[in-house]
Amino acid sequence: MEAAITPQTSAILATHVFGNPCAAQEIAAVAAKHKLRVIYDAAHAFGTSYQGRSVLHQGDISTLSFHSTKLFHTVEGGALITHDADLANKIAHMRNFGFHGPEAFQGVGINGKNSEFHAAMGLCNLKYIRQILARRQQLSEAYHDMLKPLRIGKPFLHPNAGFNYAYYPVLFESEAVLLKMVKALHGVYVYPRRYFYPSLETLSYVKPGQQMTISSDIASRVLCLPLYHDLSMEEVKMICRAILRAERY
Repeated sequence: MEAAITPQTSAILATHVFGNPCAAQEIAAVAAKHKLRVIYDAAHAFGTSYQGRSVLHQGDISTLSFHSTKLFHTVEGGALITHDADLANKIAHMRNFGFHGPEAFQGVGINGKNSEFHAAMGLCNLKYIRQILARRQQLSEAYHDMLKPLRIGKPFLHPNAGFNYAYYPVLFESEAVLLKMVKALHGVYVYPRRYFYPSLETLSYVKPGQQMTISSDIASRVLCLPLYHDLSMEEVKMICRAILRAERY
């Protein structure tokens, strides 16, 4: 990260992937040294903690997604978290067209407001969030126990973090093995997601440049298994049986 900083750099943007927090302490030290802002993509990190506090305490801004696929959702939308009052005021104007009263503007803005419907859905879900987090942990631990015989990689969880079990990603030995597992799961009407696939540098609108070999390799081999609050243990067992059976053939 530090090697990429130039005189034009104004901020560090980092992502808490799959709910697993970044090395925020180290990032903060680099930012302080170079007088940079830190912005976290915390779309996956609702309910994640870092060093005993919410991970949203880290950095200057954290962005949250409340899309319907997230463990806490408002159907659609999200949030920006900051402890800087001036920055919060600026963001509040930016999300509402830049309006500063009926006939005044305070800078450029967008229409980034959530509706009352989204707020109502969020409030309905919020009272169940502890149950949701506990259930996702239970299901994730069941996957972990049942898939122990399988040759797969899993994320290394940050030792100072409280994980939110937002996803259950697994890393196969090769894309060929992944495709075999996907086919086996489709055979029992289970549809896992190839999350963060394809690797972004392969998209048509990205200018050709340096090959992102690590990103391309991981993107081709990573698969998220089904994980949601209403998933039953019997379904987890069926998914694991299908995967383990496919590995033997």
